[in-house]
Amino acid sequence: MSPSPPLPSTPPTTVEDLVRTRLSTALGGWRGLLDSAAPALAFLVSWLVTHDLKVSVGASLAVLLVALVARIARRETLQHALGGILTTAVAAFIASRTGRAQDVFLPGILLNLGLAVLFALSMLARWPVVGFLVGAVTEDPTAWRRDKGIVSLCQKLTGLLLAGYVVRAAVQLPLYLSGNTTALAISKLALGWPLLVAGIAIAGLMLLKGNTPLAPSADPEPVAEV
Repeated sequence: MSPSPPLPSTPPTTVEDLVRTRLSTALGGWRGLLDSAAPALAFLVSWLVTHDLKVSVGASLAVLLVALVARIARRETLQHALGGILTTAVAAFIASRTGRAQDVFLPGILLNLGLAVLFALSMLARWPVVGFLVGAVTEDPTAWRRDKGIVSLCQKLTGLLLAGYVVRAAVQLPLYLSGNTTALAISKLALGWPLLVAGIAIAGLMLLKGNTPLAPSADPEPVAEV
């Protein structure tokens, strides 16, 4: 596995710089997001074309295998590609047991509902989930709590993600209960990458345009080794 991405040549001087750097490291950048989402996207496209559960699961697994082989060949970390294995395996297992194609979408719907509750509770407690992502790549995972600016920004970013989970669950749960698999697949596509890209664009604007100085007591911690 490859080492953690190198730190910037100059330490972050603003809250936005620090959060942007830490999130990029924690999430693996665009490549990590793509590797995590590609198997589900392959399943959806295959289902819309074939309406065959086995073929769609096979397409998802094939894309996942390609991502794993590519990362192994480049001696890169597998953690982001492996993230798609669990969701794909659980969805395929449930659908194979029930024989209902719409059950492939059940884990995703439940995950969105669970994350919506988790993110909402974290915001109410002023311990936003995004803050833990910021701290996860440092030697002190709660150091971000010492800077009110970081806490405030993480609250906003957590709220942005929460909105996406709520929208997905609100649209897809009724479709699942009605057994409308085709509409579920379309909504999954429409509310998947497009909504994710829109959220990242909004978050990017927040992180690029903001200029909140870091508090003296919140000096950047070194990134932890993976």
